[in-house]
Amino acid sequence: MQAGLLQTYNNSAQRRGAGAWIIASLLFAFYILIYFTEAFTPVAHAIGLSGKWNLYGILYTIAILSGGLYFFKRHGNSRYHRYRTISVMLVQTVFAFSIPWFMELMQTRGFIFSLFWPLKIDYFYPSYIMEYPLPVILYAILGSLIIVPIATFLFGKRWYCSWVCGCGGLAETAGEPFRHLSNKKPGAWKFEQISIHTVMLLALITSAIVLINWGLGKEVNGVMVPMYPAFSTVVFKIQGIYSFFVVALLSGVFGVALYPILGSRVWCRFFCPLAAYMGLIQKLGRFRVTVKDDMCISCGNCSTYCEMGIDVRMYAQNNIDVKRASCVGCGMCAHVCPRGVLKLENKWDPNPMAEESKIKVFDL
Repeated sequence: MQAGLLQTYNNSAQRRGAGAWIIASLLFAFYILIYFTEAFTPVAHAIGLSGKWNLYGILYTIAILSGGLYFFKRHGNSRYHRYRTISVMLVQTVFAFSIPWFMELMQTRGFIFSLFWPLKIDYFYPSYIMEYPLPVILYAILGSLIIVPIATFLFGKRWYCSWVCGCGGLAETAGEPFRHLSNKKPGAWKFEQISIHTVMLLALITSAIVLINWGLGKEVNGVMVPMYPAFSTVVFKIQGIYSFFVVALLSGVFGVALYPILGSRVWCRFFCPLAAYMGLIQKLGRFRVTVKDDMCISCGNCSTYCEMGIDVRMYAQNNIDVKRASCVGCGMCAHVCPRGVLKLENKWDPNPMAEESKIKVFDL
């Protein structure tokens, strides 16, 4: 049976009560320990694992699998949601966990095939990616620069954000109880536009200077030696700063720990550089959430359940299709609509003049 709003706000963990703050504190402590200490290394060794990141991979996969079962219980009456949830569960288990682990057992550095640049910024660092075989290098480069933009242009961000990505997979499964907590106010939307494109710009700059530094180097006895040591020192510091603030703090510590406070897509909505990259393409592409004219009864279910903080009701009330760069195509707005007003579609805009700028944004 489909879960309703009364069930959603039924306990303190889902309404920013004491339970929510306790969960957030525990998650925050866990991510601080896993990223910045070796506290979990002895635990990993005790159960036969090589290090803390293997342990983290197991815990992450278990969270997605168990969260997926929880999602089926709440929303399993929708075929679309069954398929996309099974997809993120399989992708995490096979491509993000099993294959990389098998590669490590074969004495090869693991490669997560479900990630692309700039989300996995290391894939454009020559010193990192050049250690892999040529097919893997081509996959990382062509996947990021060709497959991702083409697929996003045709099908929107949903093909990746709601069907493939491990970050989105955790948000859609284990983060399901908190999806309604996303801020729908215009101020949050404005902050989102600034923050996510700022991180994307930082990812572009960091990748560019790393490539430039590598290109300026020379090979000596099979080892790349920097031509300009001072510049290389600056580049390495920038890499470290990006890894600390974006990879560790924003995607890990804050991105997951704030689920019970700000909703399940904190990282995806405000900071993910790949989401920003795909969002710009999505605005030009075919994907949209279409609206049946004059059918909205303003119940607000669609806006409540939008994990990306989009006030979908506002669009439905104005008979305008939703084509926001931030929309990940999860389909929950259509799923919870009692009148079938909303539908996820891949088609060209029948009315190019219907711009978002014509919508009056209310601070609700």
